[in-house]
Amino acid sequence: MVKRALLSVSDKAGIVEFARGLAALGVELLSTGGTARILRDSGIEVKDVSEVTGFPEMMDGRVKTLHPKIHGAILCDRHNPDHMEQAYNAGIELIDLVAVNLYPFEVTVTKEGVLLEEAIENIDIGGPTLLRAAAKNFHSVTVVSDPVDYGHVLKEIRSTGVVAERTRKQLAVKAFRHTACYDAMIDTYLSREIASEEVIHLNFVGGMGLRYGENWHQKAKFFKEPGVKGPSLANARQLHGKELSYNNYVDADNALLTIKDLHAEKPAVVIVKHNNPCGLATGDTLLQALSAAWDGDPISAYGSIVCSNKAFDLQSAEFLEGKFIEIILAPGFDHDALEYLKKKSSNLRLLELPQLNDVFDFDHTYKYVVGGLLKQSRDMGLYEKWDCVTETKFPESMRPVSEFCISACKSTKSNSITLAYEYQKGCYMMLAMGAGQPNRVDSIRKLAATKARENLRVIYEKESPNEDFDEYCKKVLSKCVMASDAFFPFDDSIVHAAENGIMYIVSPGGSIRDKEVISTANKLGVSLVFTGMRHFLH
Repeated sequence: MVKRALLSVSDKAGIVEFARGLAALGVELLSTGGTARILRDSGIEVKDVSEVTGFPEMMDGRVKTLHPKIHGAILCDRHNPDHMEQAYNAGIELIDLVAVNLYPFEVTVTKEGVLLEEAIENIDIGGPTLLRAAAKNFHSVTVVSDPVDYGHVLKEIRSTGVVAERTRKQLAVKAFRHTACYDAMIDTYLSREIASEEVIHLNFVGGMGLRYGENWHQKAKFFKEPGVKGPSLANARQLHGKELSYNNYVDADNALLTIKDLHAEKPAVVIVKHNNPCGLATGDTLLQALSAAWDGDPISAYGSIVCSNKAFDLQSAEFLEGKFIEIILAPGFDHDALEYLKKKSSNLRLLELPQLNDVFDFDHTYKYVVGGLLKQSRDMGLYEKWDCVTETKFPESMRPVSEFCISACKSTKSNSITLAYEYQKGCYMMLAMGAGQPNRVDSIRKLAATKARENLRVIYEKESPNEDFDEYCKKVLSKCVMASDAFFPFDDSIVHAAENGIMYIVSPGGSIRDKEVISTANKLGVSLVFTGMRHFLH
């Protein structure tokens, strides 16, 4: 039975209502400092901890609950006769519930200009000790570290007079996690301020089992970052289909990053296969964007992940009839589209992420390597400058499709080359890409240029089957922009681009052979822009 409770909180939200509810149930209330004052001001009877310990709060509140009559009352094992006898002999009255939250250390240290002395004064000592003591003795004591839990704790006591053991266990885990994160924040701050050392403590929960890892024989789990907001797969809701695999998460994350980097107001669709966008397009309708993205590489689209920036509609769902895909990720699904897709396949995973178009809530990315962790700021932006370095000028009218092309290149594995064009006014598609090659020229001549002609065959048969195919390719490629994720170390990339009729190129520049590259571009009539921003993706 909950007969006696200790309440001492920094976050006063909900504490008056919680205390009033406990008092109405006949629970004796102990409290400290500001918490006791606010309860008395609300007409709630409460006993000061100092009355129990026989010592006043001292040293500016640094010492108030650190006493055997408090911690003995919490830590006493009710099932151990020796503990109970010692408590009786020492005049210790047991405490059955502890509601504590901690000094706002994180808020304090994030304030501009905060001094070390102020930060240290906001390191809670008694609070974590109370929480840990109560959590350790969860068989007998209920610990409440989060105001969110006040309501259901009260409900259980009202219903049965006790807090269920299952609830006490869950609250104990939550309390230990709370103090662990609190100590990690202190360590991170003091390590930086005192020891001049950067420390990272990662906190992920859930550990949801996945179908398998990168390969069938590997096991995998997905952990969620607590409190993560905005467009994250951790916030996606699976509406249909079998459980996800490790690769599904990796590819879906690439799809999410790619679609968001476009900042497209129009409907946009990306198709991802093996962590590379193999199709990317915008359109006046979602169906148009999806169709153009699919035409960007229909072979690679087999078994892919489709992500859109708009709610999936029935017309787009019907387009996928007869096409094998693994996942559709979208901010929502129209009801008729959802029902249609559910009938399409029991294996098709449908992921709804309402926050998909929200702003990202993270500034850094991390990558684990054996024995270490890499941290870097997120690759934000497309270019630092827009400098046409050739005699043939780069038309300003081609800036939008160029930005689209660079965005596609950012999401493609290095060494990456992407080709894109405006297939109708204000609508763009990635025609081809070359990714993951150890040299850049192979990404052009063996992949992007070859794939462009293959993919154009599909579009040609739809649009201009009576036109000469070679002439059709020349016409389209002459309107294409080629983006490179890094500088050209030699002029051969320019040569191969021009041989395939590609006359507009965007590159970061910065090679020791830039003059040679520019000279070759001038000889071939190629228009070349240097952006000053590299976009390697490994």
